[in-house]
Parts: sequence; C-alpha cells; structure tokens
Amino acid sequence: MANHVVSLVDKDTVKINGRVLFDLADGDNASLSFPNELMSVKTGKNGNSLYAFNETGRQCDLTIRCVRGGVNDKYLDSVMRSMIKDPPSFVLMNAQITKRIGDGRGVVGSDTYVLDGGVIVKQVETKVNVEGDTEQSLSVYTLKFTNSERRIN
Repeated sequence: MANHVVSLVDKDTVKINGRVLFDLADGDNASLSFPNELMSVKTGKNGNSLYAFNETGRQCDLTIRCVRGGVNDKYLDSVMRSMIKDPPSFVLMNAQITKRIGDGRGVVGSDTYVLDGGVIVKQVETKVNVEGDTEQSLSVYTLKFTNSERRIN
C-alpha cells in the first residue's frame, strides 16, 4: 500500500447525559461548532503584539436533529421542560461525541469531544407543510456547553 493517509469513519456515537441518541435524523444529525476564538490577538505600534487566552473559546454549540416524537425527542423535551420550570435546580448537561476512525489497515481509533456545562438555548421550532417537506418530521435542539475537550487517539 502506498504511503498515504486514509480516514474511514462510521458508527459515530452521540451521548447526552450518558444516554446514547439513536433515533437521529438524516444529513447532519449532530453538529458541533465553536463560535468564539481561543486566543485574542492585537497588534499595535511597531508590530508589538498582545495575546490573551479567551475562555469563551471553550464554549461550543451542539445542534441535534432527531425524529419528531421519537424517544430522544421526548427525552430532550423533558430535559428542556425541567430547565425552564426551575433553572436554579437544573443539573447542567454533559455530552460526548465520538467518531470512530479506521486507517485502512484495520486499526481503529477515535476522535472524541467531551462537553459539559450544557443547557438547551432555543425552543424546538415547527412548521406545517402539505408539499412533502420532510423537515417537518424533525425536532431540532440547540445546546450550548461551556467547556469542551477534544481527545484523539
């Protein structure tokens, strides 16, 4: 085999509060994004530069697209209702996203994101459509976590 690198991925896992989500939807059924930069950089006179770690760079947004009315939709809805009902007593959420990665030679590693300090930041939207739009069969949850760590092996 030539000296090239391959990445075979399949059977990714998404967990919320230790619960494996299994009735996810089509397409990007879970997506993780980092809206803030980890470092702030400012350059001044004569090229003098200032650097500062930006703690908000650890924050991440997780979007979950699950089957409307499915087991995971009902679970996440109950978590959201609990959060809305009594925010001070709400136990912050944790999550784990694991991608299984094969090297083409039978060796499998993982790329895991461990998240904590999570809340649901948006209510689930809906629509009514009579022209076959399958998006109406989804419940989309938007979560924000304050801490994230990537572990790759």
